[in-house]
Amino acid sequence: MTNAPVESPVESRLFDSARLGPLELPNRLVMAPMTRNRATADGVPLPLMATYYSQRASAGLIIAEASTPNAVGQTYPNITAIHEDTHVAGWRQVTDAVRAAGGRMFLQLQHGGRVGHPDNSGLTPVAPSPIPLPEPIHTAGGRRPAVVPREMTVEEIRSTVADFAAAARKAVDAGFEGVEVHAANGYLLHQFLAKGTNHRTDAYGGPVAHRIRFVVEVVEAVADAIGPDRVGVRIAPGLTVNGIDEGDTEDIYPALVAALNGIGPAFLHVVFADPDQHLFQDIRKAWPRTLIANPVLGWGRPLPADGGRDAAERLLAAGADLISLGRPFLANPDLVERLRTGAPINPVREEGLMYTGGERGYTDYPYLPRLAATITSPRAARVTDHL
Repeated sequence: MTNAPVESPVESRLFDSARLGPLELPNRLVMAPMTRNRATADGVPLPLMATYYSQRASAGLIIAEASTPNAVGQTYPNITAIHEDTHVAGWRQVTDAVRAAGGRMFLQLQHGGRVGHPDNSGLTPVAPSPIPLPEPIHTAGGRRPAVVPREMTVEEIRSTVADFAAAARKAVDAGFEGVEVHAANGYLLHQFLAKGTNHRTDAYGGPVAHRIRFVVEVVEAVADAIGPDRVGVRIAPGLTVNGIDEGDTEDIYPALVAALNGIGPAFLHVVFADPDQHLFQDIRKAWPRTLIANPVLGWGRPLPADGGRDAAERLLAAGADLISLGRPFLANPDLVERLRTGAPINPVREEGLMYTGGERGYTDYPYLPRLAATITSPRAARVTDHL
């Protein structure tokens, strides 16, 4: 199949430059972090990842996939990490390739909490309370029932905060412009926020002011380690993925946003943002710095024909500063150009390519024919729009 003729460039603020802390971004499109399981078993990024990310360097900003700040935080097989020197060296190859292609990268820091398994990490997962994930988890040997996590002691909480700070320093050493602290999608920080997973009765559980404490301490430690203008925070108000039940969403996020505002991170990243939802509007009003919004594009359904451009425009009109897109960038290494010109969008291929490894469904998505000749990688240059 060959693309239809390319339309005229689309007028849109999406393609305007923007500031993010000290960074000048060439456009307002952010490649959202997406776990792709292409690292070694012990979390070292593979050279193929440098190709994947450099192919997408035209994004205003890339937020690289979730990387664990310690061994017990590992979620799934072959995810990246950032707590050993080998991880730093592996990521340095990626950031060097992206920078050479004109791009900018942050690294997402994610601790899985109860979303983990001894078959993946060799360790029993930890969590705010000993409440297991209510669904099986993917391991190298297939899907396995989740195990009951250990409840974290106060000392373990403090050491985990320190691990996040150390990981942030290593991320900067690896060439990233900064880090995004992942407090969403049902992982450890989100587990502390939610009533359903946090049954603690100490200073980290109970009322909202206690349940937000761990997130605030992590962000504060990371900001102290590398500077607040190098830090972002990802949140997902009301999201129920990975068995999360927040219980009092409308109370959690105003309190959390106010506390984070006092620390001063460069951006707040709202997952599955709805411009018509009053909580999103309240967060926008309360947050004085850059707001990244991730639109709802219908998870589990094909990508919209416009690649999410209409949803992105609606969020910009509602006050978002930058727009993050996941699957559209996954399937379209030249997404910025496709959206800018109105060219057709590559569909995402069949499910299951997350755990397969290799080039298929990763670095072999086609470019627009006129762009393929400009790609320096011999492999990428052959992948023109003929799928």
